[in-house]
Amino acid sequence: MRFTRTKAIIATAGLALSLAACGDAGEESDGPDVEAAENASDNFDDGTRMKELADAGSIKIGVKFDQPGLGFKDAASDTPTGFDVEMAKQLAASLGIEGDGIEWVETISDNREPFLEDGTVDLVLASYSITDERRAVVGQAGPYLVTGQQLLVAADSDIADVADVKGEEVCSVTGSTSLDNIEAEGAKPVGFDTYSECVEKVLDGTVSAMSTDGTILAGYAAQNEGELKVVGDQFSEERIGVGYSKDSPEMCQWIVDTITEAYDSGKYEEAFNATLGPSGVEVPELPEMDACES
Repeated sequence: MRFTRTKAIIATAGLALSLAACGDAGEESDGPDVEAAENASDNFDDGTRMKELADAGSIKIGVKFDQPGLGFKDAASDTPTGFDVEMAKQLAASLGIEGDGIEWVETISDNREPFLEDGTVDLVLASYSITDERRAVVGQAGPYLVTGQQLLVAADSDIADVADVKGEEVCSVTGSTSLDNIEAEGAKPVGFDTYSECVEKVLDGTVSAMSTDGTILAGYAAQNEGELKVVGDQFSEERIGVGYSKDSPEMCQWIVDTITEAYDSGKYEEAFNATLGPSGVEVPELPEMDACES
């Protein structure tokens, strides 16, 4: 089934300015209230992974812990915050699971597929770009957000666009599509395990720039106001989706239906406004979802 909606790419340059204006993007609210479905197990067929999880009353979800606005957790917090996290809560709630029933597992770009393959997590919502290569080894449903790759540079940098980093060292995280994209633009890609490491290398001048989805960069620019800035037009399209095990293909339509319901009910908008749009950034329309294999 394919849900027809106008696909909107977030205007991440404006998002960066708006987040910077509202202060530290890591200091987010806990998001809107999420009400778990009652008797959720009755909504799923026997033998499906959804029914198993609903019966168990628990789920393991992989998210980022170092991406303000999307998936962020500081040392003093028990639960991560961010738009990816809020979408994960909506999925868990449809299974009748909330609060202590969710185990949040820190997931970096390089272990998203392994975690799904070996059962470390049941779902991955971690700025997870949908690609054919990834779909060869895991399931990916969505997209629920579309963004584009940009550059994060020092506030006093002369770099203004991707053309300015040809031949320069530009970092991102190992295992991400961002490294391939920036190499295609003529830069020298440098991989790190986490985005936080990459940000530090930009701050100390080790590399000329960092590159990944503009939504991620906007959060770091806000955290380091006056020291970092987002520059340039988007030079890729990143379709962000939900990862699941290929052993459970029935999860795809459930994910699509649940996120679509969240959008139609206004919960998507509430989640976006509480995380990525605290200063009034316009909520994007839900992108057109890919059809699930029958």
